[in-house]
Amino acid sequence: MENRHLFDRYRGTLAPFLQSKLEEFRLLGNNSISGEDLWGYLIHKKWRKVKEEKQLHQIVQDVLSVKMSDFISYATIETYKESPFSFDNEEDWKELLK
Repeated sequence: MENRHLFDRYRGTLAPFLQSKLEEFRLLGNNSISGEDLWGYLIHKKWRKVKEEKQLHQIVQDVLSVKMSDFISYATIETYKESPFSFDNEEDWKELLK
């Protein structure tokens, strides 16, 4: 069974705010960010260490305060982690740098 995040239950309620943020990103020239991408950023970065319940208005504020530069940095790092050229251990790096 897949692990669910504490705030997954609010996803439907947050849909208009997520859509608003995506439209903002589009106005700024980035048409490639999807709703899934934005939700992944929120779950894995913004709310990664949330241990207690937040009030709904605080969660909405988290969504609306996402900066495109923060999202792009997160997406770049995640892409690098998934790259076949990323090395998980020191031995791989030593072999490469011989």
